[in-house]
Amino acid sequence: MPPRRRRTSPPPPSEAARLTDHLLAEGFKKSEIAEILGRNSAIVSHFFTRGPGAGQAYVAALQAVVQEVQAGGPRDLASLKALAGQYVQRRRTKSGRLARVRQKDALQHEVDEEWNSGFARAGRQHIASGASRLKPIIEEAAAARGVIAFTVRASKGRFLIDSGRDEDSPRVRTHVVQRPDGTEERSYGRGGAGMDAQEWHQRVTSAGGDVTAAISDWMEETGRLAEGTKISHIELRGWKPNH
Repeated sequence: MPPRRRRTSPPPPSEAARLTDHLLAEGFKKSEIAEILGRNSAIVSHFFTRGPGAGQAYVAALQAVVQEVQAGGPRDLASLKALAGQYVQRRRTKSGRLARVRQKDALQHEVDEEWNSGFARAGRQHIASGASRLKPIIEEAAAARGVIAFTVRASKGRFLIDSGRDEDSPRVRTHVVQRPDGTEERSYGRGGAGMDAQEWHQRVTSAGGDVTAAISDWMEETGRLAEGTKISHIELRGWKPNH
């Protein structure tokens, strides 16, 4: 008798596939996820069929989009595409050159000049100098009578309100990300409704243009963060709500 073929278990899904599943569960279609990443639908399908390393170049972008959606931020494709664009890494050839990306032959519509959304992030170095790169987002959102939301990363023990309580942020369990280094990320924006950008523009102005100080002061004043806590990262989003 011929030897029986051994059954091989399917390879584990890639991280890109796992993150894509989160977005599918949130109601997005594969074609919409592809549009957010600026690629065609076949790329997204490859996440599920080409092994555990598939789609590695898109993991950071997908993580950012998943966090944005779960934190209650804007869900429109234009805003999420702008966010993902901050993270998408172009694939490189064996020689180290950027690989060409095949795109559909289609007319590219010009983006409306009216401001609709923006995103910026600041790490330790920029935060120490006031996170000035975040200021234009607040200014643009305020001028458009829009709203903002932000994510703060700090030592876990410095947050004064337990995660999961509405006093910190509505639906907070979807707003919290634990990091291996003992820090924690928490997002604020009133469950996706956002916070008034004009009010925050006044706060930043009162702080001498220092965005880090304005956010730190607000978190200390509202009893969310211990006084003198060093914030290591801030991500800030601004958008114009669709009424």
